[in-house]
Amino acid sequence: MRRKKIPEDFYYIMMNKKSGEVCSTVSDSHETVYSRFPQNILLSNGAKLHSAGRLDCDTEGLLIFTNDGKLSNFLTRPENRIAKKYFVRLKLPVSKEGQKEYKERAEKGLILPPEKKAAEQNSSGSTIEWISETECHITLTEGKFHEVKRIFLALGNEVAFLKRVEFAGLELDEKLAPGEWRFLTQDELGRITKDSPLRCEQSLSFRT
Repeated sequence: MRRKKIPEDFYYIMMNKKSGEVCSTVSDSHETVYSRFPQNILLSNGAKLHSAGRLDCDTEGLLIFTNDGKLSNFLTRPENRIAKKYFVRLKLPVSKEGQKEYKERAEKGLILPPEKKAAEQNSSGSTIEWISETECHITLTEGKFHEVKRIFLALGNEVAFLKRVEFAGLELDEKLAPGEWRFLTQDELGRITKDSPLRCEQSLSFRT
């Protein structure tokens, strides 16, 4: 009698990405985020661990890793408009009047300047919340190449520091030092899967 295939074990992991590391499995010039995981997690029952979306080499903050392809596909498909929130430090201070202008222009959408492999593109709109003259949070639901950096270039400024602090309603655990990671709690897993139509297709296992 033929035996049924044993279901894969799924991993759901939060990392506070360190600046200077890349989100690819191989790099000649930089360390990769995958070098931080043991082999048994990188490949579990034939399912490769991968990040749901990427961050630039010089960007820090929240990354979600999983070997659940259905979930990562849902989180990264542009039409699902998954919210991503970033902390931004700018090179040039912005006055109160300028902050109001930045906020209004960003909400309406901007024409992003070309950069490297990306041609000029439209940004559909983002929300800016100011902290100080040089610091703010920006929330967007797209994932265009270097989008946050290009938004501020379009506004006449430049990003000096960038950190993702929230993704799909999940906040970065600030107890994690740059480069550290941990498994998601059951509550956290529920938050990032609650809007996914795929969740009901199979139970999501949870590892501690």
